[in-house]
Amino acid sequence: MTPDPLAGADPKLIRPALAGLVAYEPGKPVEEVQRQLGLERVVKLASNEGPYGPFPAALEAIERATLELNRYPDGGAYRLRGALAERHDVRFEEVTVCAGADAVIGYIALATLDPGDDIVTGWPSFASYVIDPLKLGANPIRVPLRAYRFDLEAILAEITPRTKLVFVSAPNNPTGTTTTRAELDAYFDAVPPHVLTVIDQAYFEYIDDPDYPDAIAEYAKAGRRVLVLRTFSKIYGLAALRVGYGIGSEDVISSITKVRRAFDVTSVAQEAALASLDDTDEIARRRTANREAMALLVAALRDAGSDLSKPAHVLAYLYFTDEGDARPAAAEVGELGWEVRVTEPSHGVEEWSVVGEQHLAPTPEAIAKLREELGGVAKRHRGEFDGWEASVEA
Repeated sequence: MTPDPLAGADPKLIRPALAGLVAYEPGKPVEEVQRQLGLERVVKLASNEGPYGPFPAALEAIERATLELNRYPDGGAYRLRGALAERHDVRFEEVTVCAGADAVIGYIALATLDPGDDIVTGWPSFASYVIDPLKLGANPIRVPLRAYRFDLEAILAEITPRTKLVFVSAPNNPTGTTTTRAELDAYFDAVPPHVLTVIDQAYFEYIDDPDYPDAIAEYAKAGRRVLVLRTFSKIYGLAALRVGYGIGSEDVISSITKVRRAFDVTSVAQEAALASLDDTDEIARRRTANREAMALLVAALRDAGSDLSKPAHVLAYLYFTDEGDARPAAAEVGELGWEVRVTEPSHGVEEWSVVGEQHLAPTPEAIAKLREELGGVAKRHRGEFDGWEASVEA
């Protein structure tokens, strides 16, 4: 028997800014997809997760930390902030540690935005750049990507006196492309001083490209008005623990501290992150494995008829676009055991997209299965689509 609904709130209770907001919809748990579809194997491609778990040292730290779960965590993340400050050669007061880089985005929005303020970002990109300002009654200005890349010149053209934040995803989620050092240099030379630029480098450790800048070393420490984001969710394999950080000027970090939850990052997350920081060999191993998997995936997608003319930098995303409705293709992919996400026009994307991430061991056998099954779906739906395109993480 279904319980009766609880009493509703007064219509005036909820802020008007939330009325038109589309909440983030997380992917279903693998176990639920298996149960619904009667599948033994489901590969989760919808949540931007890497295929590898925590580093060995992090697993040991996690086990030790569980012995003191009756204690509240260090609310200031003192040891982790200190280690990160030393790692990047910045002051302790210029580092914030939060429950994922996503939390830093939410806190900087909360610290800076009033109703009617503007933020500018490329689109499509990470949903929080838009959703968090909307929660506060601010106006997100979405600048269309150019050739699947952030168009920094067009972003500069949208900046007004009302603009407080610009979000730059480098590399971009979900297209995998990134801006170059020269493009960012030109942008910072032109951006007005009243704007804070947030550079999201969640996939920083994956990229080995001389044209890709370290935004902490080259912009934050060079005196630019910037907040740089990094995370332990991706190459470090700690997504479930929620720990990321931002580096910026002391006044910006102080404002985040004022709105940040007192115990934002668990003790387990802090200890796992600390244990992971110095394992440069494992980072290099995962970066190499990722690069080798990219070559396999590129070959597989080309065999399936994908257009790989758009250069990309991270082996995570299959990005299929059309001018119609991608849901039938997504449903067919799901029935084969590949959980994907469909980006809808309600999120500000003009076309429908099937977005997926490679969340499987990057072996030739796994890639061959991906090519066979996803390539088959692509070919069956080719008549309904202008073309299939893919961005891949390198």
